Amino acid sequence: MVKRMTALAAVLLVCCLMVATAGEKKRYAFIFKSTGNPFGEKLMEGFKTAIEESGAEAILRAPDLPTAEAQIMIIEELIAQNVDGIGLAANDPDALQPVLRKAMRQEIPIVTADSATNPESRLVHINQADPELIGRVQIQAAYDMAGGKGDIAILSATSQATNQNTWIEWMKKELELPKYKDMKLVKVAYGDDLRDKSTSETEALLKTFPDLKVIIAPTTVGIAAAGKVLTDKNLKGKVFLTGLGLPSEMADYIKNGVCPWMYLWNPIDLGYLAGYALVGASDGIMTGTIGEYINAGKLSAKTVVSAGDGGTEIMLGAPFKFDPENIDQWKDVY
Repeated sequence: MVKRMTALAAVLLVCCLMVATAGEKKRYAFIFKSTGNPFGEKLMEGFKTAIEESGAEAILRAPDLPTAEAQIMIIEELIAQNVDGIGLAANDPDALQPVLRKAMRQEIPIVTADSATNPESRLVHINQADPELIGRVQIQAAYDMAGGKGDIAILSATSQATNQNTWIEWMKKELELPKYKDMKLVKVAYGDDLRDKSTSETEALLKTFPDLKVIIAPTTVGIAAAGKVLTDKNLKGKVFLTGLGLPSEMADYIKNGVCPWMYLWNPIDLGYLAGYALVGASDGIMTGTIGEYINAGKLSAKTVVSAGDGGTEIMLGAPFKFDPENIDQWKDVY
């Protein structure tokens, strides 16, 4: 009788565990490049919204420093927690491959957003906009601001950031066109998406290149730091600024004329799309195959397309121009 009761209790315990497991929420994580980045905070906000709309739990992580090593440690922790999917903005395209392949072998899908890994280390990449268009439009802006001639410099994020590097390559290709014969790219500097370093790099550019006409900063941290430096030094109309920035951080610099205009997309939507892609991947609905359509909630259906690095991606949309006429409409949004 005791044995029968023990066996029955064991069966009931297993059943209870099965029910509890079935009722557990799925957990999806997103890892941004580093802490203290307003763009990253908004991206993760959008990711969290999408994940919660699916009825799952969102885990938001970011290392203190924008290094691959720091992200690897977080990914190892998430693998040990057996999360249902990992999204990330990669600090290096290749260094993360071993740990991400480890996650994928354990059936944890990987989706990148903002900054991609190599194709072997992800299922699909969520791209803000056409990289060629992003790169070329910033050079076109610099041309208009400088009146078609003069020295320009680029203040980027980290030297390993795949998105930044791709945009810069397209900037250089745009500069090869005959119309830019009187413009010269004097340096590509790296502020590592850190406010203090971006500030010091801006100051170094101004000191090293006294004839500098335009600084292009394709990073929200860099452009805000450069805007403050140019404002503090009263360089409005002498050195122009453009690039990719958050309206909330750049409104004052657009209004005071230091940055006549700039570009960006909605980082909240970027994270939101990444969230839906990751849920679709976890549910087996999205495999990252060219031509697939995925449900993206309020963003409607999105299509998987070929990426320039040989993998696949989902495009959010075209870059948006922010200028004195519309900045007040957007500065309180993000």
